[in-house]
Amino acid sequence: MRIAFFGDVVGRSGRNAAIDYIRENREKYRFDFVIVNGENAAHGFGINQKICNRFFEVGVDVITLGNHTFDQKDDLQLFDREKRLIRPLNYPEGTPGHGFVILEVPFVDKKIMVVNLMGRLFMEANDDPFAIMDNLLAQYKLNIDVDAIFVDFHAEATAEKTALARYLDGRISVIVGTHTHVPTADLQILTNGTGFLSDCGMCGDYDSCIGMEEDASIKRFTSKVDAYAKMIPAMKEATVCGIIADINESGHCYDIHTIKTGGFLKEQKDLDQ
Repeated sequence: MRIAFFGDVVGRSGRNAAIDYIRENREKYRFDFVIVNGENAAHGFGINQKICNRFFEVGVDVITLGNHTFDQKDDLQLFDREKRLIRPLNYPEGTPGHGFVILEVPFVDKKIMVVNLMGRLFMEANDDPFAIMDNLLAQYKLNIDVDAIFVDFHAEATAEKTALARYLDGRISVIVGTHTHVPTADLQILTNGTGFLSDCGMCGDYDSCIGMEEDASIKRFTSKVDAYAKMIPAMKEATVCGIIADINESGHCYDIHTIKTGGFLKEQKDLDQ
């Protein structure tokens, strides 16, 4: 099974770039299942039904979220209504929506579970993601109840992401970090077969401050008067950042690659040329 995942989609520029990439490449690269983190998709803050529909129309199977999950408050019923849209599982009990979903992958006759979690270090208070995953994996076991388990861990601290990945190694297929909007270089397959990347990066305009126009961000650091300057998504050409993970019959990751294309991020130079 081949899973494609795309990091935090920021604003219109990121949306359009991610949608175009998925539309053009889903069949070309034989993606069996596509996941997108959409928590910044609606003008940088949250998501709505219209944007969900645009993603689903081009072949996105699941949309994950994060700390901006409920920024668009016009339609909170969306999170209970749309099962393919998941918010962090370790939000307090009674929070609208669902923290994981299990879906059939018809192209390969497999079943996948997608989980969304949020970190606690330097983030708002949430339940323990380690304990939450222990409870979930006691109910759904890899290669018994489901054929693959993918985790989007929306967290600030690299140490927390790495610790959770190693804690879950072998019990899940892939865990990828989101939230910082900056792609890390630690892509690997852990000892017991779990694919891991600390942060996938964003689908957004990198000629910016993590996807937002730089002026407001600079003012927040340099001025008490403008400490709450309005953040507006940058609108120049976006870079699409993601991963492609190949999963074997045991539910473990045997190959994993990054996607980084378009926009302002430099591609890696081939030193052999």
